[in-house]
Amino acid sequence: MKDNRRDFIKKSAGLAAALSMGGMTEASTYSFYRKKKSSLVHRPYVKDAGIKFAFLNGPTSPKVQFAKQLAVNYAVSGVERIKGLNTWDPEAIKATKAIWDKEGIKWYVVEGPPSLGAKTKLGLDGRDEEISNFITFMKNLKQYGDVDIICYNWMPVISWARTNKERPGRGGALMLEFDYEVMKPAPLTEYGMISKERLWSTLEYFIKAVMPEADKIGMRMSLHPDDPQVDVIQGISRIMNTVANYDRFLAMYPKKCNGVTLCQANFRGMSDCNDIPALVRRWGSDVINFVHFRNVRDLSGVKPSTHFTETFHDEGDIDMYEAMKAYYDIGFDGPMRPDHVPVMATEIENPQMRGGYTTLGNLFAIGYMRGLAESVAKEARTA
Repeated sequence: MKDNRRDFIKKSAGLAAALSMGGMTEASTYSFYRKKKSSLVHRPYVKDAGIKFAFLNGPTSPKVQFAKQLAVNYAVSGVERIKGLNTWDPEAIKATKAIWDKEGIKWYVVEGPPSLGAKTKLGLDGRDEEISNFITFMKNLKQYGDVDIICYNWMPVISWARTNKERPGRGGALMLEFDYEVMKPAPLTEYGMISKERLWSTLEYFIKAVMPEADKIGMRMSLHPDDPQVDVIQGISRIMNTVANYDRFLAMYPKKCNGVTLCQANFRGMSDCNDIPALVRRWGSDVINFVHFRNVRDLSGVKPSTHFTETFHDEGDIDMYEAMKAYYDIGFDGPMRPDHVPVMATEIENPQMRGGYTTLGNLFAIGYMRGLAESVAKEARTA
């Protein structure tokens, strides 16, 4: 069916009046977002510094039992695939929630939502139907799943990319690595060259359609940065790869429903970001909905980073203690999960155990994060 933007906007209640965002500036964004000026002095101790530690996994993952043992009481997951149902149907969402409830774990975030693909991100025929299905999903997720955060990205066709999943690291652990020089010769995709202007246009179209509906129901949309944060991959441009571009995005709809997944390693590699704690404090908890707490080591010596490896949480370029302190300082009490951990001994022998989400690395990461959180929270109590 041929797209008809005018018809689509008519069908979205109250949409058109709310969508004249072109003239908004960065200043207008920050007139809405009020950073919390929480002091680190004399605050009562709260377990995990009040942060909701989570794992990314499905309800049948082996990490679920570990999560319960480690008191990681929150889940980041998609919707279970049920034959005969769309992932945005109420019954599919209710079934997913029921599985998590049975495990005693709160389903808190959907990451990689359904009905948000190339049609929407590239502005192809059928995007209005895709966006309509997404809005249905968002409303049903809130109503039937009791989920408040959707983590999504604006990387069409090629999502996060690595050139090596087996870079030797500490003690023989296997690290993920990206080298732009290795990636550059890859051919164009079937979509050819995709400009930055096109992606900005399709992102604005999506924001105008979705954010008013998200605002009505209290859903917090959380945009993940481009990963890696280079300029273009296989002819497809990247736009969510600088802090300045994020400011532009936030100004499109400056309300709490329009926020950020602060994936630390991606922001650290951007050309205009050298200090993660400072960025956390600048945006505050009204902008930062969700955190991917991971570390990275630049191997390129340039910004944006064109060659990097993802490390254990305690050995990369980011000062993780200061980062945790910054989240505590702004009063962040949302979900935070480890991301892209190394493959450790006993899991290395299994070739299926690659890609950053293995169990043992996640267990190390959670222990490290919990130690940081306890240190920060108790420091505040005794300061």
